[in-house]
Amino acid sequence: MSSRFSRRRFVGGVAAVGASTLVSRSLPAQSRPRLKVGYASITWGKEERQAIDDISSVGYAGIQMRNNAVSEFKPDELRTLLQQRNLKFVALSSGDVSLDAPVEPQFDTHVTNAKFVKALDGFYLQILDQLKPYPRKATPDECVQLGKMLTELGKRVSDVGVKLGYHNHMNTLSEHPENLQRVMDASDPKYVGLELDTAHYVAGGGDPAEAILHYRDRLLFLHLKDVVDIPLDTPGARYPFKFVELGRGRVNLPAVMSALRKTNFQGWAIVELDKVPDASHTPKQCAEISKEYLQNQLHVTV
Repeated sequence: MSSRFSRRRFVGGVAAVGASTLVSRSLPAQSRPRLKVGYASITWGKEERQAIDDISSVGYAGIQMRNNAVSEFKPDELRTLLQQRNLKFVALSSGDVSLDAPVEPQFDTHVTNAKFVKALDGFYLQILDQLKPYPRKATPDECVQLGKMLTELGKRVSDVGVKLGYHNHMNTLSEHPENLQRVMDASDPKYVGLELDTAHYVAGGGDPAEAILHYRDRLLFLHLKDVVDIPLDTPGARYPFKFVELGRGRVNLPAVMSALRKTNFQGWAIVELDKVPDASHTPKQCAEISKEYLQNQLHVTV
């Protein structure tokens, strides 16, 4: 994989950032998609309560939380806290599924998590999968198996009253666009929607704007996320890229917004940043940087 992330590509990505900024500045306000914008608590690690306070104070309308919230909060407590902070519970990151493990225990966990989402009047359960050992190429048959597995899980999650969103992600079967296509083709659109992550799609070699147009009928919600290339020998680096605040990477976010407008997408977009990329910033400051970019450059109301 590292061969695809050459210095030439890194320099090209930096140039793309500049071009992206120029395009975003010319994006007319009437062209903005009518999004509902939330923020993911993952940046705060285990500090979920601080994440709720900060995301609310910055002004985001919704929140996506990780599955540790299921053990940390009782639904009534969390519902009250979110209502006090004027935050909508949008989605729960429920973890992953594995083709190599017994199915029923996995499904039981995710259905329990779906019930937690439902108790909070939330909408979506996020699911991804495992690609082990990594790195290796996923086979077409594995993608088909995963699609069928997601369909069965999606039926059970649907019975709870929640929608299942499959999250394209590096280090999973769907890390490259052609395999995401195989997974989606093998799953039932009635029970499995796509949670498109713009940065992971770019890191996997795809164009998220094209994906929005292509999957317009499967797009459940999305992660607005940005990424830059880094040398693989960077201390602490596991992959030849890292995630950054919106507008600071090589994801063509103006093109993403244009595609959302063309498809008349009016659902939720969750801004996500796995961790603070610059130690001089706090998670809250990162959330503010992305909000400023959304509002001032992309004309998206947060």
